[in-house]
Amino acid sequence: MAASEAVSLGYGGVSIVSRACGLSRKAIHKGMHELEEGEPLVGRVRRTGGGRKSITQSDPELVQTLEGLIDEQTRGDPESALRWICKSTRAIAQELAEQDHPISHVKVAQVLHSLDYSLQSNRKTEEGADHPDRDAQFRHINLTVKRCLRQGQPVISVDTKKKELIGNYHNAGQQWRASKAPLRVQGHDFPGPDVPRAFPYGIYDIGRNAGFVNVGTDHDTGAFAVASIRGWWRAEGRRLYPDAKKILITADGGGSNGWRLRLWKLELQKFADQADLAVAVCHFPPGTSKWNKIEHRLFSFISSNWRGEPLRDYETIIKLISATTTAKGLKVTCRLDRRKYPTGRDVTDEEMQRVNLERNKFHGEWNYVIKPSVKA
Repeated sequence: MAASEAVSLGYGGVSIVSRACGLSRKAIHKGMHELEEGEPLVGRVRRTGGGRKSITQSDPELVQTLEGLIDEQTRGDPESALRWICKSTRAIAQELAEQDHPISHVKVAQVLHSLDYSLQSNRKTEEGADHPDRDAQFRHINLTVKRCLRQGQPVISVDTKKKELIGNYHNAGQQWRASKAPLRVQGHDFPGPDVPRAFPYGIYDIGRNAGFVNVGTDHDTGAFAVASIRGWWRAEGRRLYPDAKKILITADGGGSNGWRLRLWKLELQKFADQADLAVAVCHFPPGTSKWNKIEHRLFSFISSNWRGEPLRDYETIIKLISATTTAKGLKVTCRLDRRKYPTGRDVTDEEMQRVNLERNKFHGEWNYVIKPSVKA
């Protein structure tokens, strides 16, 4: 700008501009020379490539060293997950400095972001070893469920939610509260055997998008699992499905409703006799319990509804579960079950022989029907 002004003033313009703005005559002459050469303006303060070089340019080995600290596969250290999983940017910066790569913790964060690293928690996606008939079992479950729904028969997905501690204990998640006023909870989550626990057993009605949760206070046994199903049938099922002849249950392969558990089958026989229903069961193959409908149609919303809220008593649990709803119309009924369900119940071979069990030709251990006992 100063050079163009000097040119416009003509003879003596350089001296006038120099006195007016304090620029040296040399700088003004350089500007006038650039105007005469007609060099295009770069549209920025610095020319391309000007200024301080980035740290990755001035230290080409920095990225490789940094990735070696973060990525266990690059470093090949079998204990790296234990050593580096909680490393802060300050700790990484210190380690880099010790390896002759001086850098600030702020720059460490910037370089990590440029490499598409981000802060992440672990995610439950590993399903364990695949069974060779895994996909075939999924197709079998899908066809069986669709057939029962077309026939108007009840189809329920069942499972036990993670047991919860009762008391002023930390519950994962956040909730809106006044600034700097968090809920105060116990500093540790390692209670003794006398601390009460809740065992939420869920029944999800696939056809109606409705949930029923029986919150036990004793033990999660096969008897408790079937008592929860019986409670749903008496409270809701028989009213909603008055013409039902059969009920289909989809369940995972372990826990209180596992396919190996004798007590589960014995109690289902009692339920079948009481309700005069054929009880069909389809178990998910090993390592695929998270595919069960109840996990992402019911339990996930319950967890979201009580996130960050200490489960101080059973009443709190009942209220929070009962208040769980979704935009798609999910409604949940919840009740408290204080009955005793002792562990260690052995089912004899003689008792198992009285179970009217009919196994499917395809994986009869996973797919079977328990019919009402034949009356003499």
